[in-house]
Order: sequence, then structure tokens, then C-alpha cells
Amino acid sequence: MKAVRSALNSLSPDQRALLLQIVRYAVVGFGITMMQAAIYWVMAAPVGLHSQIANLIGYGVAVVAGYCLHGRYSFADPDRNGSGAAHAARGVRFFAVSLFSLALNALWVWLCVSMMGWPEWAPVPAMLFITPWAVFILNRLWVFK
Repeated sequence: MKAVRSALNSLSPDQRALLLQIVRYAVVGFGITMMQAAIYWVMAAPVGLHSQIANLIGYGVAVVAGYCLHGRYSFADPDRNGSGAAHAARGVRFFAVSLFSLALNALWVWLCVSMMGWPEWAPVPAMLFITPWAVFILNRLWVFK
């Protein structure tokens, strides 16, 4: 614990803020991603929906949860413009990034399930570990700037 505190104290305020933002994003994002992956898997395997339809359902739930939770916790900024127009613009940008996320996850599903013939759970690791980092960068630099 002492080593962690010492390492944190050696960071500049900007570096510390970025690190804490990454931690918040990881915790919130992991929960949202796990929820999306669980919805995908349940709909695709036990329910038997086509894997892309199952992915779309999981995506829809994750977009709503993601905008609310990331805006409030991961990228919280008390100085951010809270006007209706600013909120709407952020919402549009968030939705665009979410479409990118959907396309990336659809790619994993297509590659693993449709192309390779692997089981329905096969794209879940890419959904959990690759897509979220690409989305973090876009959210940080474009959506919640």
C-alpha cells in the first residue's frame, strides 16, 4: 500500500487525474461490458437467437447504461457545459462511438462465430478486452472532452 501511495504521489496532477479516470472507466465499463456480453450470450446460446441479433440486443442495453454511467462517473466534469444543446451534442457523439463499438463487436462475432465456426462465447474476450480500450480513447478525446 505504501508503494502504491508513493507511486501515486510521484505523478503530476494531470497524470493522477488520467489514472483515476482510467480506473473509473475500467470499473464502470467492465460492468457494462459484462452486462452486454451476458445478454449477448444468453440470447445467442440458450435462447437461440442469431448471434448478430443477440449482439444488437446487448448493444442497445449497453448504450443506454454506458451514456448514463460514463457521463456521470467515468468522465465526470463539474465544469462541463450542462445545457440541453451541449448534452444533445455529447449524446450524438456518444451514439457515434457506440456505433463504432457495435461494429467492432459485430466484427468479433462474425470472425469467431460465422467465419471460424467457433462457439457463441468465443468473441466475448475481444468484447471484454479490445473494444473497451478503443472506446475509452474516443470517449476521452471526443465525446466527453
